[in-house]
Amino acid sequence: MNLRQLPNLITGLRMALVAPLLWCLDAGAYRWALGLALVAGGSDALDGWLAKRFDWRTPLGSLLDPVADKLLLAGSFIGLWLVEAVPEWLVALVIGRDVVIVAGAVAYHNLIGPVQGDPTRVSKATTVAQIALVLALLSGLAIAPLPAGVGLGMIAVVAALTIASGIDYVVRWGLRARRHFRDGSARLGRK
Repeated sequence: MNLRQLPNLITGLRMALVAPLLWCLDAGAYRWALGLALVAGGSDALDGWLAKRFDWRTPLGSLLDPVADKLLLAGSFIGLWLVEAVPEWLVALVIGRDVVIVAGAVAYHNLIGPVQGDPTRVSKATTVAQIALVLALLSGLAIAPLPAGVGLGMIAVVAALTIASGIDYVVRWGLRARRHFRDGSARLGRK
């Protein structure tokens, strides 16, 4: 194996952890679920560090890494919903935002051109808040229950950031597409 592909292999292993994580949650093996989530988080940090440190970035890795992150978060939220740790509407919101982002990226790519992944601060804050909520709830299930206000407060923050981030993506990429078509029409009109 070419070492340049090591970050991609780690990313693939992170994707493979989604099913065992869901199984552990469904089986009530919350400590194992927490352990898997921590390993997955560590693998995300490791593959990113390796790719940057040794310049092992690849086009495949730039696609796989965000997909792995989204799969892991979606799987975590679904698993937490199955054990009634998060409300159904929050799962729908988190997954719905990701569906909108992916559908928009595919449409932009097919209609206009390549999409350059450039997450904004609100998008990064959303991801951090979602990860923090997942880890807090898993810790609450595995170690000691969270105080009710803490869990509800974190859910509210995740919901607000998820909505803000989804709107931000739609507006930013919609404006880019509009500029592209407007500028293209202007060029065609001059001919």
